[in-house]
Amino acid sequence: MTVTMEQYSAQKDAENTIYLNIVKYGLMLCDALQQDAPDGYSYELESSGRKYHKVFMYIDGVRNSIHCFIDKKTGDVYKPASVKAPAKGVRFKLLLINDREWMLENCDWAGGYLYMR
Repeated sequence: MTVTMEQYSAQKDAENTIYLNIVKYGLMLCDALQQDAPDGYSYELESSGRKYHKVFMYIDGVRNSIHCFIDKKTGDVYKPASVKAPAKGVRFKLLLINDREWMLENCDWAGGYLYMR
């Protein structure tokens, strides 16, 4: 099966739109976490890994821990198992409106919302 240039271009545009939406929703999560955080705490979205964006928690400007992992292709949110890998089991899907809205309304700085519900 051959793919035309138009089909390839349309597919890449769709993939880029999904990626940008995932980044946007990840930044929205950081903002929502910041609203609940104690003084001196902040959150940043970093995309240094191949597969996951990482939301890092900073305390007084020093990177302290990973708050969660976000899959770059699907927008799945995972609780961290370690500094390098997420725990098994998707906690939320950023691309699903209900999941995203619930997560943004109920997220807390300590990560209690990341436990299985």
